[in-house]
Amino acid sequence: MKQVAADPYTWPYDGPVDPARTALVCIDWQVDFCGPGGYVDAMGYDLKLTRAGLEPTAVVLAAARAAGMMVVHTREGHLPDLSDCPPNKLWRSKRIGAGIGDTGPCGRILVKGEPGWEIVPEVAPIAGEAIVDKPGKGAFYATNLDLLLRVAGIAHLIFTGITTDVCVHTTMREANDKGYECLLLEDCTGATDYGNYLAALQMVKMQGGVFGAVAPSSALLDAMEAA
Repeated sequence: MKQVAADPYTWPYDGPVDPARTALVCIDWQVDFCGPGGYVDAMGYDLKLTRAGLEPTAVVLAAARAAGMMVVHTREGHLPDLSDCPPNKLWRSKRIGAGIGDTGPCGRILVKGEPGWEIVPEVAPIAGEAIVDKPGKGAFYATNLDLLLRVAGIAHLIFTGITTDVCVHTTMREANDKGYECLLLEDCTGATDYGNYLAALQMVKMQGGVFGAVAPSSALLDAMEAA
């Protein structure tokens, strides 16, 4: 494969994309974040903003599978007794009318095993793909994600998911600090506020790519098709 035409540098910095050393990370494509009756819906945000990246993500996911890339899916959620939900997080959620653990149209909000916690059908995992369940915003915190990637020999990460400014950004920052070479696909992500989405993309690109690079999914697909 070729390198990807990205901003602010051609990605990855160390040569052509190697599927054996690259993983596609699909962050929190859950009903609670992009489905009717879920957490984001309960907070009153426009689901069109968080669902905007679903269709292009499905295309990238199919291409990654065909290329033999490692695929990782993440889900944010808490134990049924909420023993792993920090008190301030629980307080905040209840204060805005979408209490974690409260019962809603998709079951208990952000609770493991509930319908709202599941990944939406458009980008659902298939057999053999890693699923990382996380209690926080970052996918490396209190999970085995880093171990899974290191054992598989992964050095490069391509990110899709929601929301751009919270879980995706937190995970990308964590990954960058751990030495992974990161690419965020701008049309495969979304936020509850469009301004925050744009700002999150810009933050990645500052200082010559302080957290990695940003590209449209078409640029990645072009690089993959050139293989």
